[in-house]
Parts: sequence; structure tokens; C-alpha cells
Amino acid sequence: MVLVPTALAMSAPFVIRRAMTLEALETNNEVAGFKFAVVGVLYAVLLAFAVIVVWERFSDSESQVAQEAGASATIYRLAGSIGDPASGALRQSLTTYLTVAIDKDWPAMAEGQGSPEATKALDDVYGAALQATPTDDRARVVLSEVLHQLDLLTQARRARLVASPGAVPSVLWLVLIGGAVLTVGFTFFFGTQNLRAQSMMTGIVAVLIFSGLLVIVSIDHPFAGSVRVTPEALTAVLEDLGK
Repeated sequence: MVLVPTALAMSAPFVIRRAMTLEALETNNEVAGFKFAVVGVLYAVLLAFAVIVVWERFSDSESQVAQEAGASATIYRLAGSIGDPASGALRQSLTTYLTVAIDKDWPAMAEGQGSPEATKALDDVYGAALQATPTDDRARVVLSEVLHQLDLLTQARRARLVASPGAVPSVLWLVLIGGAVLTVGFTFFFGTQNLRAQSMMTGIVAVLIFSGLLVIVSIDHPFAGSVRVTPEALTAVLEDLGK
């Protein structure tokens, strides 16, 4: 995504120089320089805005997974105070949910979807919690907190499912890619005595622009690709308390 467009951009000045003389291109330098400054600033603002949006979404996804793990750990610890056999059923259903979320939800979110198996497992956790019958005030308070933590867990899962398809809409992708092509193409209107230096300057502009696009592509889908949010937080809870 970076090397190929940059190579094409660096080759373009040599092709253009064969079609147009240096004198013809040099006449554009003064006027085109001011216009290129405007074009570069406008596209830089747009690119920075897109990077900030996807980075915030990526960071929020990490926080949501951590919140889900924290709520799960709290439920594990509180389950023992609501009385048997409800505590065992609750812990077992929560263990099943975390296992299914790791094994099924994450591969599904890589495709921008959620796992029906994980949804069913979460329903079973609610069923186990609602079957509990507190015998005293202390158990009632604990059950109330368990249901609150279960609500936080559900909200965190819903938030990561919503974030999985990505944050950048198609129209913004069109503007970002079109703006990159136009911004790099604007450098072809300039002419310098040293053609290699001009090609290198064009390459530098192309590398910066397409590297920014690469960042957006890499983290736009927070649960897919080489740079993604992993279920390590859920795995740690499952290993520490799920047994």
C-alpha cells in the first residue's frame, strides 16, 4: 500500500519530463507552490482527522474488552456469596461464555459480525443469575451487584460488536484515496533542474500520505488484521478464575 504508489509517484516525473520541457514546468513553480500549500494543508487536516477517529475507536475497543474482563472477574468472585447451587451454575455458565467469546466471537468480529453461540452463552449466564434465590439481605445485595456487573459485561460486548465493522464510511474512504492521488499528482506540475531530486521529493510526499492511509487501514477494524485487539484480558480471567 505504501511502496507501490510511491514507486509510481517517483516514476511519474521522468515520464512527464519526456512529454514536457523543463521551461514549461518551471513557469508553474511560483503559482503552483502557493496552491500546493493550500492543497497539502487541507488534505493533512482530513488525514489527521481520520487517523484520530480510528485511533480513538481502537483505544475504546481495548477499554471495552478490559471492562468486560473486569466485570467477569467480579462476577466470579461474588458468585460464591449468593448460595449454592446457583453459585456453581453461574460460574460454570460464565466460564462457558468466556470460552465461546474467545473461540467464536473474535473470529466472527474479524468479519465484522458477532457470534450467535456467544449470544446464547450470555443468555445462559443471565438465566443462571436469575435462578438464584437469595436467603438473606446480604445475598440479595450481592445478587444485585452481580446483575449490575452482568449488565456492564453485556454493554462492553455490544460496544465491541458495534466497533468491529470499522469506523470509516465509504464516502470518507473515497475522499481520502482521491485526495491522496490529487495531492501527490499536484507535485507533477513542478519542474526542477535536478530531476532525481524532484523524484525523491515526490516520493517523500507519497510515503507520508500513504503511510497515513496505511495506519487508518490497519486499525480501522480493531478486531481484524495484524494490528488488532486480542482477547488476552478475557483469557487471563478464564485462566485465573474459570477453573
